[in-house]
Amino acid sequence: MTIDLQGKTALVTGASRGIGRAIAEAYAAAGADVALLARNEALLREVAAVVEGHGRRAVVVPADVMDPAAIHKAVAAAIAGLGHLDAVVNNAGGNNFMSPLVAMRFSGWEKVQRLNVDSTVHVIQAVGPHLLERGSGSVINLASVAGVTSAPGMAHYAAAKAAIVSLTRSLAVEWAQSGVRVNAIAPGWVATDINDFLRATPEAEQGLLATVPMHRWGTPEEIALPAVFLASDASSFLTGQVLVVDGGLTASP
Repeated sequence: MTIDLQGKTALVTGASRGIGRAIAEAYAAAGADVALLARNEALLREVAAVVEGHGRRAVVVPADVMDPAAIHKAVAAAIAGLGHLDAVVNNAGGNNFMSPLVAMRFSGWEKVQRLNVDSTVHVIQAVGPHLLERGSGSVINLASVAGVTSAPGMAHYAAAKAAIVSLTRSLAVEWAQSGVRVNAIAPGWVATDINDFLRATPEAEQGLLATVPMHRWGTPEEIALPAVFLASDASSFLTGQVLVVDGGLTASP
């Protein structure tokens, strides 16, 4: 067993930028053909060019992850374009605000749950029958350290990512005998444009990084390589787990 993806295929959501783009490109570099899903088709075409530069096939499937009908159509197009799917990465999600829970508009709470939780369920329900019928596959959900520890000011996001952790574990047991594995990656503070608001001022940024033992931001590529491992045969006996990649944040007292 080796940590490569030669001969495998994958679908990556939120593939137009940040962690999703890094994962898609790392999968291609490791030998996989990749279906790329996000709303922005122009950005997806840029990622597709990188994938094809590795000599791999790229299938661009623009869709909004909060639209279940669009997701079912996109998943069908990904399967048709690649022939089948071996790995599915539910990366789409995020959060762009902080607020005390009591001061938060409920519409803000709902939007974050739809973007992070509902979108993952839409993809799983669309692709699950295909994976189960094949009796193989790896589903990788992007959680967050916020889902396994406290996140004052971001209870909405923490609750959403805690739901992803619970969903991952429950589905892993549900599918354990089917040949389909389900795991999650919980990144710590990773520098992407999605969390630019957390770097709005040097003082706020330094306060945040002071909680990270490595005293730095992670990079999307540092999340992509664990995602390659989870999609590869090297992790064939690993399911229902949450791989925390956080620079020591959750290990710190």
